[in-house]
Amino acid sequence: MIRLLAVAALVLPCIGCASITRGTTENISISSTPSGATAELSGLDNPTSCVTPCVVVVKRSADITVTINKEGYEPQVIPLTKEIPGSGAAGFAGNVLLGGLVGMGVDAATGAAQDHKPNPVIVTMNPVAPAPQPRGAKPRPSTRPPPAPQS
Repeated sequence: MIRLLAVAALVLPCIGCASITRGTTENISISSTPSGATAELSGLDNPTSCVTPCVVVVKRSADITVTINKEGYEPQVIPLTKEIPGSGAAGFAGNVLLGGLVGMGVDAATGAAQDHKPNPVIVTMNPVAPAPQPRGAKPRPSTRPPPAPQS
């Protein structure tokens, strides 16, 4: 019985700690239509890039912006926001209920109670518009040979 109480005393403070239950990192999934675009993530300790579709592991506390580029398409810039989901809030509240001031400090410092949104990042690329022809410009002549006469 004493062992059971000792184990419970060690485990209960950790149940509410989001940094233990959720970790300090998360996976960000990035995809684009068409695929094969370069996704560059800024706001990380080490700037990271990948080719879509891809998954990148990031710190929950990072302020991230995703820039997606592909030749022939307009670049897309997606700033990610940080939100506290239900499970992160429960972990943070667990710290309060169980007197885990240290756990609350760790969660706040590491951002463990936060998730980045949107996740997954899904982008539809827009083709670059062709340059307009100046007024009065004549269309280019066709390079096709003229049709053969019919008999």
